[in-house]
Amino acid sequence: MTSTVFRSPLAGRHIHRAGWLSLHAPAAVPEQRTATAPPASTDGRLPRTDNVLVVIARPGQESAELGGVLYALRRTGANMSLLTLTRGEASEHNSTCEPLERVRPTELATAAGLLGISSVAVADFPDGKLCSVRQADLVERIYRAIMQLSADMVLMVDPADGPLDDVAVAMAASTAAVRAGLPAVARTASGAHGGWIVDLGDEAEPARAIQRCAVAAHTSQSDALAEQIEGMDVLNCSERLRWLVPPVSKVRPLPT
Repeated sequence: MTSTVFRSPLAGRHIHRAGWLSLHAPAAVPEQRTATAPPASTDGRLPRTDNVLVVIARPGQESAELGGVLYALRRTGANMSLLTLTRGEASEHNSTCEPLERVRPTELATAAGLLGISSVAVADFPDGKLCSVRQADLVERIYRAIMQLSADMVLMVDPADGPLDDVAVAMAASTAAVRAGLPAVARTASGAHGGWIVDLGDEAEPARAIQRCAVAAHTSQSDALAEQIEGMDVLNCSERLRWLVPPVSKVRPLPT
């Protein structure tokens, strides 16, 4: 299964890897940073990451469910790339005259640009049926993205919060992360499964404003947007994360 490059209405975009659409023009090369594994104990902070790969089941999740976390990660200087495994064609909402598999990836590109995501790839697995796709195929696609992007962490939606497609994504992404030797973290809606709280602090208000704009970019889903945005009004100034694949702490051997 291959990713499809899609055209975007936003200017200044270019293809920089096979199957990946860059959302920003090339910037000056930043000062080289030494890669460090995210700490197992976060003490209420975001995991340290230079290159995070965001993996979602369908367009829209990056905004409604992960928007606050993505905004916060971008503020730390992390580079973010996104892989959606489907085009979101199974949605029951479509306020346009175009097929969803055509318009939703374009909406995703707009939303991703607002959230500060640097590149997007869209795979063609069937929306709503990821649980029936061979896990090995999902794992291979995600692992390939990790290698292409030199990711050092994988971010996804907590499978405990969503439908079976989200479970399939989490299983595949976690397996790919383990194969690559990377940690995987999930944004979770409740503390029922543990994790820790990240306080957005003074950035909470602009984070939620950007998140609402990103949600609104999915115009084909306008019939459902009012309810989604209303649900975001109850979000507070924090986000909850939990490790699905904890980072491995490297222990320095004692001197002999």
